[in-house]
Amino acid sequence: MIIRLGAFLFMLLLLSANLHSAQMQGGRNYFLLKPVKEGDPGFSGDRQHGRAGEIVRPVRARVVDERSQPVIGIPVLFEVVDYPSGGGNYQIDRKMVPTDSAGLALVNFRLGTAGGEYQIIARIRSAEDENLQLYTLFAREPDWLIFLVVGLVGGLALFLLGMEVMSRGLLRSAGDKMRTILGNLTRNRFKAVGLGAFVTMVIQSSSATNVMLVSFVNAGLMRFRQTPGIILGAAIGTTVTAQLIAFRLTDISLLFIAVGFAMHTFTGREQYRNTGDALMGFGILFFGMHVMSEAMYPLRTFEPFIQILLKLENPLLGILVGTLFTALIQSSSAFVGIMIILGMQGLISLEASIPLLFGANIGTAVTAALASIKAGREARKVALAIGLFKIFGVLLFVWWIKPFASLVEAVSPAATGGADELAGLAEVIPRQIANAHTFYNVFVALLVLPFTGFVAGVVERVMPEVKKKEEPAFSLNYLDESMLKTPVMALSLAERETVRMAEVVHEMVTKIMPVFLDKDPAALADIELGEKKVNFLRDHINAYLLKIARAGAREERVNESFQILYTVKELELIADVVSTSMYDKARYWLSAGHSFSEEGRQELADYHGKTCKQIKRAMEVFREVNMEKALQMKQKYREYRSIAFEFEKQHYERLKLEHPDTLTSSKTHLELMAMLRNISSHATNIARILLQWNKDAGSEK
Repeated sequence: MIIRLGAFLFMLLLLSANLHSAQMQGGRNYFLLKPVKEGDPGFSGDRQHGRAGEIVRPVRARVVDERSQPVIGIPVLFEVVDYPSGGGNYQIDRKMVPTDSAGLALVNFRLGTAGGEYQIIARIRSAEDENLQLYTLFAREPDWLIFLVVGLVGGLALFLLGMEVMSRGLLRSAGDKMRTILGNLTRNRFKAVGLGAFVTMVIQSSSATNVMLVSFVNAGLMRFRQTPGIILGAAIGTTVTAQLIAFRLTDISLLFIAVGFAMHTFTGREQYRNTGDALMGFGILFFGMHVMSEAMYPLRTFEPFIQILLKLENPLLGILVGTLFTALIQSSSAFVGIMIILGMQGLISLEASIPLLFGANIGTAVTAALASIKAGREARKVALAIGLFKIFGVLLFVWWIKPFASLVEAVSPAATGGADELAGLAEVIPRQIANAHTFYNVFVALLVLPFTGFVAGVVERVMPEVKKKEEPAFSLNYLDESMLKTPVMALSLAERETVRMAEVVHEMVTKIMPVFLDKDPAALADIELGEKKVNFLRDHINAYLLKIARAGAREERVNESFQILYTVKELELIADVVSTSMYDKARYWLSAGHSFSEEGRQELADYHGKTCKQIKRAMEVFREVNMEKALQMKQKYREYRSIAFEFEKQHYERLKLEHPDTLTSSKTHLELMAMLRNISSHATNIARILLQWNKDAGSEK
């Protein structure tokens, strides 16, 4: 450093000596400027970029007099005053250059082999003071593009992983509350908006919330008319992530990871472990942001990239880019996070980011539309409503981007002051982007909320109800593999499919008796088909429950899975009684040509009706987890058992009278009563297991 300083002072002495005779004559004063050329913004050579070790464009300076006329023969001293570590092998062809007829002096410069900033000063000494200009040149490592791509992809992967880990921890903590809220959801649109915001804050993605809505409506857990408010709330909820990102917590991201890991690993209580997962995911998210930010740093001064960003101020182009990128990564939060990172580098203006935000909102609708492709009509209505809300909001605001940007700037914190414009932008833009994201979605929700009923009506007119075709014999209406990451929601779908299985079983029990009472063989084909359908549903429900268990469900969720498995088993046993014992007996009965006595026929019809009611009660107990109804079922079963005993007694009384029909039908009559009693017992077992678990849970407490 001392040698460099000495050389620099020596050059100044030479410059002073050379300038004395030329400049002091007549006391004229000269000015050193960075030259400009129309159509060539980098003519002066300042702020240019190149690969480390290559020769860049010449560095030029211009000397003019007081009348701005070029001056010939004025020596200009060029000196490298700063360079990155390891870049000292730079080359500058001349250090002192006289101006030509255009008043220009130029030097050629070869960047050092190290990437970073190289600073050159050009000096002259005029009659009254010293003139100087500072030039900054940027060298990129030869493989900088590879590191940029790797950093961006890896950072984005960490960002998305962090979101997933955080949302999983939050979901396990709040999953039961979410399901309870969904189960008790009212038509109050304000509560629906709050629910949408809450769910999205938990799962950290409005795209995921929208896909979940499509799945729930398709599964029958919700109605389409309940979803518009939730859709608007989801858009608000996703802005929370952007606000957190704008707080610049990247410096302490590793602390969040460490604390979260410690809570997950060294604590026994599941609630603490879930909280640890959420904290660890939060830290991974911000560490991914840090990686992306470091990878993007060279782009701060990369002119081609800056020109591309400037083009994004075109609203249509910005909206298109935001839509496509969000649809690609399926996370508006991640895309907004990337914009905030660009803002932290001072690479993007607020006016350029607003169209991108609009596009990000539309991109979430694309994800929902893809999820609804194989769903039913009701689910496709949800996807259409999401698209209408998003497009309406964009059409409403796209004409007011500048006034909207001015509003956001007015209510956002101002810069504290800095040496350059880039640093000032980097200080304020992240918060402005987050605020613009929040204000936009809140404004749209407030404007659209009073008209959600109207929008729902429009959607229903566009997609009217069609006559329901007979559903295929073998299909799954509710099980959704995408919900396995959320066990509490997946269990709701499994319960719904089990109820559907119970409806098939109930239909089989209902149809079998007319074969005996009315000699109608038509139902036998339905019984065969019903048995195959029950077996199909049994296999898929059991496999789905096993996947839920493997996904790491909590202990209470495992117990709930076992309850569903037990219910499926009992339903299958009922179906087996109908499709084997009763089916075989029905074929015999049709060929035998016998008939029941009028009294016997009535007894079988009455007991068959009570058995069907018991199956319905079992499904109510299963759906509602209602202990009171479970106790009532046990009481009813005891009553029915007494009634069956009484009917058998009356049957034996008729046998004593040697009634012809009673004599020929006696064996079939008694076997049917035993089969119906067996079916009633299996149905009651569904209530018994629930009561037993409740008793065990109470004793543990």
